[in-house]
Amino acid sequence: MFADSVSRVSHEAAPGDIAILYGPKGKLAGVGLYDPNSPIRIRVFQFGKGAPIGPELFSTRVRAAAKLREDLLCSPETDGFRLLYGPNDGMPGAVVDIYAGTAVLKLYTQAWLPWMRELCEAIGESFTWERLVLRLARGPAERFGEYGLRDGQILDGPPLDGPVVFRENGIRFEAEPVSGQKTGFFLDQRDNRARVEAISRGHDVLNVFSYTGGFSVYAARGGARRVVSVDISKPASAAAERNFAMNDGQPSVHACEHDAIAQDAFEAMRTLADAGERFGVVIVDPPSFAKRASEIDGALRAYQRLARLAARLVRPDGVLVLASCSSRITIEPFRAAVLSAVRESLPKARVRQTTEHPSDHPVAFDGSAYLKCVFIDPSGGPRDQSA
Repeated sequence: MFADSVSRVSHEAAPGDIAILYGPKGKLAGVGLYDPNSPIRIRVFQFGKGAPIGPELFSTRVRAAAKLREDLLCSPETDGFRLLYGPNDGMPGAVVDIYAGTAVLKLYTQAWLPWMRELCEAIGESFTWERLVLRLARGPAERFGEYGLRDGQILDGPPLDGPVVFRENGIRFEAEPVSGQKTGFFLDQRDNRARVEAISRGHDVLNVFSYTGGFSVYAARGGARRVVSVDISKPASAAAERNFAMNDGQPSVHACEHDAIAQDAFEAMRTLADAGERFGVVIVDPPSFAKRASEIDGALRAYQRLARLAARLVRPDGVLVLASCSSRITIEPFRAAVLSAVRESLPKARVRQTTEHPSDHPVAFDGSAYLKCVFIDPSGGPRDQSA
């Protein structure tokens, strides 16, 4: 519940105090944790009556989240996944990602401060970690220092001497849980990476906004002849090279030529197009362009600019893969915007498939549906399938 939705408070409270919500006629509306320093003033745990907020409720909800991800917890091929997804798992303001034996707890609110021990105990009941790392969103990070907590702090277990190595569908990747973006890797694109692997055989593949090369290594394992990874970050490009090297024992990865380009995505795409480069698969997975409602129109224009550039780079028999990770941009406007831009130069283009969240990133309410991805056939093809 945002601050401007709260008409009156009975008294000032500290972060983590239990807030009881009443409707306009004094009827009990719900219960949550209070954060006087956040625009999201109350993290609501339940509407109406329910179990009291506390250790038992936390344990129940983390166990339910773990049950939903039982296939991943037991997988011999994948030990990198999201164990707890904030309000979508009934635990607002808290996310837990797993990288092999390292659990990463990311907090988005000070409301969890007085409940840290109970929260960690609840997580430990469902996952036995070797190491527990604390990550903090930017706003909370500035305020948690008053309590002796800092972003990247190891709460339990041995220190880290570099990245953590984990497996995703049998591919090895490194993650930087202490200092990397988000919690160290982008776990939400796992299923889409596998889809790219399935369409890459025999193609040259371009991966734009490649970060540490997740899509790139999958394409190589899928039989791509050559993969070009583009990211403005030199450290990310270097990590992509290391991820390729870690998987060099797989014959198809060993046989694939890999070029990592540390350059602005728009500039790199224009340079490649002007040089006459064409690719069988082009993946464009940019960061969020719209964090506020006022940025939606500008974000859609940016996606269209990228789609136009991508259309210049894809072969007629290839596939364009365009993604958005902004909850402000819903699936239909995104799909319509990028398809119209692609059709300016490829009039027969058709959306082959539309995908959204993987199973470990469940969507419990509309505002949390941020990930969407479209697979476009430049020369037309079968009807759209959603997944």
